[in-house]
Amino acid sequence: MSRKTAIHSLFAALLLGAAMPKAALAQSEQSAADRFQSLPEDQKEELRKKLREFKALPKEEQERIKANTEKWRSLNPEEKERIRENVRHFRKLDPRERRELRERFREFRKLDPERRAELRHRMRAFLRANPDKREQLMENLRRWRQLTPEQRQLLRERMRERRRR
Repeated sequence: MSRKTAIHSLFAALLLGAAMPKAALAQSEQSAADRFQSLPEDQKEELRKKLREFKALPKEEQERIKANTEKWRSLNPEEKERIRENVRHFRKLDPRERRELRERFREFRKLDPERRAELRHRMRAFLRANPDKREQLMENLRRWRQLTPEQRQLLRERMRERRRR
């Protein structure tokens, strides 16, 4: 299992057992232990393995996962569903498209927080203000996905050339 897959699996496991307020946490510890004991042995071992993998991660990565878990808990059902839908769409992409999207995301994360927030705000505002443009954007995205890497590169170069004029 790759490190990313392990992290995603662990994150999912944390989410499954993490949907309760902190006040109820102490009361639920026994029920969590009971739930664990009632699992088949292979599932127990899988959870133990995930815990070992989690503990083997650098502290910063553990903290990032914990923070993301807390963030997930705080989302309302609509936001959670939107994220699930995004994940479903991502899984439908072919490996090449996934790699490209991950690379774009890495580039996005390198931007300073103010610039990222500004870009998010502008995109949301654009999509809200222009529902017809949203459909055009989605159609363009569908077309983009049909292009070969060479065709995409050619289009990128054309767009850069247009911006220079």
